[in-house]
Amino acid sequence: MPAIDDLVLFTQIIEHGSFSKVAELNNITKSVVSKRISKLETSLGLQLIYRTTRKLTLTEPGEVLYHRAKSISNIAQTAFDSVTGYSEALSGKIRMSVPSISGELVLANAVSTFCQKHPGLTVDMSLNNHFVDLVADNYDLVIRTGYLEDSSLIARHIFNSRWVICASPTYFEQHGIPETPKALNSHNCLGYNPQSSGPFEWQFIRQNKIYTHKVSGNFSSDNAAALKKAALAGNGIAYLPTCLVYDELQQGKLIEVLAAHAGKVVGIYAVYPYTRKPAKRIQALIEHIRESYMEIKEQF
Repeated sequence: MPAIDDLVLFTQIIEHGSFSKVAELNNITKSVVSKRISKLETSLGLQLIYRTTRKLTLTEPGEVLYHRAKSISNIAQTAFDSVTGYSEALSGKIRMSVPSISGELVLANAVSTFCQKHPGLTVDMSLNNHFVDLVADNYDLVIRTGYLEDSSLIARHIFNSRWVICASPTYFEQHGIPETPKALNSHNCLGYNPQSSGPFEWQFIRQNKIYTHKVSGNFSSDNAAALKKAALAGNGIAYLPTCLVYDELQQGKLIEVLAAHAGKVVGIYAVYPYTRKPAKRIQALIEHIRESYMEIKEQF
C-alpha cells in the first residue's frame, strides 16, 4: 500500500506544478521527490505524471488519484494545524459566545482550565442563547448548535448531543407513562423556545427517518435549566439534552421514556471567521473544547 506521505507529496507536485518547488517546500532534494513519486507509481503499477522539461501533465489514472488524494492532504493539514502551537506559550485575548446550556455544564470548566494551562491568555466568555453576529459583535469564537448557514464563517464539528424525554417519578405516578409519541397528547409537555420549529414540535424517529409530532403544555422557556426544574417538580414531561439531566437520571429523580422513539440529536460546532489559518490560540482552544466533550461523551 502506498505511503500516505507520498500521496501528500504527489498532490503538492500537482498543485505547485514543479518538483523543485515541492522539494524546497519540504526541505528535501529534487531527486528525493522524484524517487518517491517513482516509488508511488511502481507500487500502483501505473504512470501518474508525464514529465517533460517544460511541464508536468497528469495521466488519466493520475487525474483520478489526485482528486481523491487531495482530500487526504487537506485532512492531514487540518490535523497538523489543530495541534500547532500546543508546545508554544499562548497569549492574548479570546472573546467567545456560547449557549447557556453548554456554558453552564461543560464549557465554563473547560475554558477556565484552558486559561490555567496558558497563564498569558485571557478568555471573555458570554453565555447567550440568542444568535450573535460573530463579525459585527467582534467575537473570535462562537459555539453554536445546529447547522451553519453563513458561508463567510468556518465551522468545526465538535460533538453530537443526544436529547432525552423525561419526567419525575411523581408525575408518572399521577399521569401514567406514555408508550408512544401520540400518547404525549394527553400529557403536559414542557416546551423549549429556542427550537426553530417551535417549542412544542418534538422530534421522533421512525424507520430511521426523523419526523415531528406536535405536543402541548402550559409552560415553555428559553432556558433548559428552568425546564429541568419544572420536570423535577413534577409539573410535566421535558425533552432535554442528556448532559443536562444525566445525574438526575442516574439518581432516579427523573425517568427517561420513549427512548426508542426520541430522535433529537443536535450538532455542536465551533465557529470562527473565515481566514486561511486561525490564530494558534483559537486552534488550541477549539481542540481543548473538543477533548472536554469527548471526556464526558457517555453523558451525551
